[in-house]
Amino acid sequence: MKRFLSLFAIVFSVMAFSQQQGKLRKVATIGFLNVENLWDTIRSADYIDGTKDIKNPAFHRSIPLDSIKFLEAEKYDGPWSDGALIGKKVVREQSGSEEFTPKSPKNYGTKIYKAKLANEAKVISELGAQYTKTAPAVVGLIEVENRQVIQDLINEPALKKYDYGIIHYNSYDYRGIDVALIYQKRRFTPTNSLKKELKIFGDNGKREYTRDILVVTGFLDNEKVAFFMNHWPSRRGGEAISLPKRNAAAALLKQQMDSVRAADPSTKLFAMGDFNDDPVSSSLKNYLKAQASPKDLSEQTPYLNLMYPLYKKGVASLAYQDAPNLFDQIIVSKNLISDQVTKEYSVYKTEIYAPAYLVNKEGNYKGYPFRSWNGDQFTGGYSDHFPAFVVLQKEP
Repeated sequence: MKRFLSLFAIVFSVMAFSQQQGKLRKVATIGFLNVENLWDTIRSADYIDGTKDIKNPAFHRSIPLDSIKFLEAEKYDGPWSDGALIGKKVVREQSGSEEFTPKSPKNYGTKIYKAKLANEAKVISELGAQYTKTAPAVVGLIEVENRQVIQDLINEPALKKYDYGIIHYNSYDYRGIDVALIYQKRRFTPTNSLKKELKIFGDNGKREYTRDILVVTGFLDNEKVAFFMNHWPSRRGGEAISLPKRNAAAALLKQQMDSVRAADPSTKLFAMGDFNDDPVSSSLKNYLKAQASPKDLSEQTPYLNLMYPLYKKGVASLAYQDAPNLFDQIIVSKNLISDQVTKEYSVYKTEIYAPAYLVNKEGNYKGYPFRSWNGDQFTGGYSDHFPAFVVLQKEP
């Protein structure tokens, strides 16, 4: 425990494998934050329309429960399969939705919701700001309920002036949480986005519904880039038992990254998120083949895990079962690695962001991330994960 507590005494950082001389040039921050259950206060359900595309039933929207009566749809509860969707309009209640309502034990009303939004907006606005003097250009979000909570988030005073756009898709996650991306419109121009559904199955052969991988391509300050936002299956049931699910997520992510890279090798790739595994885990090393050092990069192994040096230093982004882990990672393509400043973006600095106010200062969880909830009690905290970011630099 003492070792873990010491990890958060300072904000750790690592130079991007070389000592850069002189001042930073043109810069941009790419980061992400697990916003720890950012739900609205309304009990919701997922409305799924399987009549328009038989092979790929799609969520149309997340709807308030009291709107179900206005829909021509079949209610579907409990364990379910893709077959339940084929040719039907289905409503499925979100398993986590009832917990975050005013009538729940959490007493999750407007006051707490607004405090939660303000907290997350503050953290996001600060990512990389000590180097860039501004908010990040692109930010990944983890554990958002729907598009509306993201809209409310970017309308917070700490973020509104930066004019963020939103890319979000509803996923089949059983709890009802998704990943998303927000971006400063003046700096990033998206050209395409899609969600890649991760299909995994339990020991009983039944489908387990989890988050999609969000794939976004576009231009960051006129450079072609691609973002891959992840929230891989949890370690519920144990690390070893659940590992095949994350291996499957890693294989799907690699497939998507390889596809974008094959279409245009000049595209700069960023895979980021909560992988629920450390940089040395099989999923990241053997399936995604994310390398630990620039010297290991090649045409066959073109992806570098920027968090590996931090992991070796003992840096953690969360505590899982009272042990430090670095689940929050950023992985980039080799064309982002350079030992000098050029006319194109390259990695300058990578950090787990853990200023004092994000660290729990007392009690059994002293030194851990200052999370929003202690059971059903709102703590006024931020997240059970520290956010991560990478700063890019190039000649003006």
